[in-house]
Amino acid sequence: MKVFVLTNLFPREVNLASGSADGVFITRRIEQCVKLGIDYTAVPVWFKDGWLDSLARRLLRKEQINPVKEFNGVQYSRVDCKRKATWLVWRLIRKINLITEEHIIAKQAESFARCVESRFDLSSFDLIHAHGMYTLPAGLIAQILSEKYSKPYVLTVHGSDVNILMEKRKKVYLDVFESAQAVIFVSNALLEKARSFGYSGKNAVVIPNGYDPQIFRSLDKDQVRRQLGIYTEGYKYVGFVGNLIEIKRADKLVEIFDMIRKGYPKVKFIVVGVGHLRDKMEQEAEDKGLEVLFTGRLDQSEVAKYMNAMDVMVLPSRNEGWPCVVLEAQVCGTCVVGSSNGGIPEAIGFQEYVVEEGPDFEERFAKKVVEVLRSGYDRQKIVQRAQKYTWEYIVKMEKQVYEAVLQEKKEECITID
Repeated sequence: MKVFVLTNLFPREVNLASGSADGVFITRRIEQCVKLGIDYTAVPVWFKDGWLDSLARRLLRKEQINPVKEFNGVQYSRVDCKRKATWLVWRLIRKINLITEEHIIAKQAESFARCVESRFDLSSFDLIHAHGMYTLPAGLIAQILSEKYSKPYVLTVHGSDVNILMEKRKKVYLDVFESAQAVIFVSNALLEKARSFGYSGKNAVVIPNGYDPQIFRSLDKDQVRRQLGIYTEGYKYVGFVGNLIEIKRADKLVEIFDMIRKGYPKVKFIVVGVGHLRDKMEQEAEDKGLEVLFTGRLDQSEVAKYMNAMDVMVLPSRNEGWPCVVLEAQVCGTCVVGSSNGGIPEAIGFQEYVVEEGPDFEERFAKKVVEVLRSGYDRQKIVQRAQKYTWEYIVKMEKQVYEAVLQEKKEECITID
C-alpha cells in the first residue's frame, strides 16, 4: 500500500535546534506505518520564502518556518514552492478584509498542488492522507489532487482547524469534508463541533491520538525529582505541559497556581513549554511570590521525566482536539485535571477530574486540584486506562480505514459484463 501524506503539522528546523519538534504525533504515526508495511511519502504543506516574504519576516522579526528533511528516521519531502505576492498581501490585510479569503486560499492550494505534481508521480499512489485544515488546508490540496488523479483521500483534523477556523471558512471546509472518502476526528467532541457547522458526518471516523511507550512510562516520582534536582521532602508537585498561549488558558495559569498554593501550601509548580505569554507569566509568578520552574522547550524524553515528577498535571484549556499530553502524563502515573472543553474529557477518561467551564472556573479548578493533592488517586487505575492507546494501536485503526476506503474504491471500479 502506497500512501501520499500531506501535512500542515511537521517538525521544524528552528525547533530541532533546541532539541524538540512540532507535529511529533505525525512523525509517530508514520513510524508505525512503516512497521505495518505501508509505503509512505510525507510532504509538509509549506511555501519557500520569496524575497517579499523574507523582507516581511525581517521587518516583523519572525523566524522562517522550514520543515526538517528527516526526524527520528522519518523522511519529509520538501516541495520548493514559492507563494504568490497576493498571499502575503492577503495575510497582512485579512483581519479587515475577509471577502476574498476563500478565493485566495483556493488559488494558493492549486499552486501548491501543481508543485506537488511536478515532483511526484501521483498515479503511483493508492491513496492520499491529509493532516490538517489550517491556513493553507492540506485537505483542500488533497481534494484537488484526488479529483485530478482519481485517487481517494482521507482527511484527519486535529483541533483548532475545526474549533477555530471552520466557522470562518464553512464553504471550503464542508466541500472538502463531504468529498473525502473518510474524515478522521481525534475526538467525538471535534466531530460534533464540525456537525454544528453543517457537516453531515456520513464519512466520519473517530480515532484519538496516542503515545510512545518507549518514552512515556511510569517511574518512581521521588527518584525522578532527585535526578532533576527539584526534590524537596514533603512537597507535592503540580505542572503544566503545553504552549503558553491563550487557547491553553496559560494567561490564567499563575492565578490558578496561586489559589492552589493557598489551599495546599506545600506545593511546587512546573511549567513545560514556550509561548508569547512566558515573560508575563514569570513576572506574575514573581509578584505573587510563587515558586514556579519554567523549563522552556524540551525534547520528549525530558518532558516524560517532568511528567513523572508531577503529582498532578493541569490542562485548563479553552479548547482542544485530543491532547496527547493527557495520555502521556497518565501512563507516567500522573493524575490529569482538565477543563470540560473540546476532547479533554474524552482524553482524561475520568469525569471526577474534569472541571466544567463556566463562572468562577479558575477558583473551581484550583479547588479540584487541591482536593486531589489532599486525597490522592489510584495511580494504577490511571496508568491501566491509558496504556492501550499506543501509536501502534492507533495506526492499526487508521490502516483499517485505508483498507476500507481502497476496498470501496475497488468495488466502484468493478463493471458487470
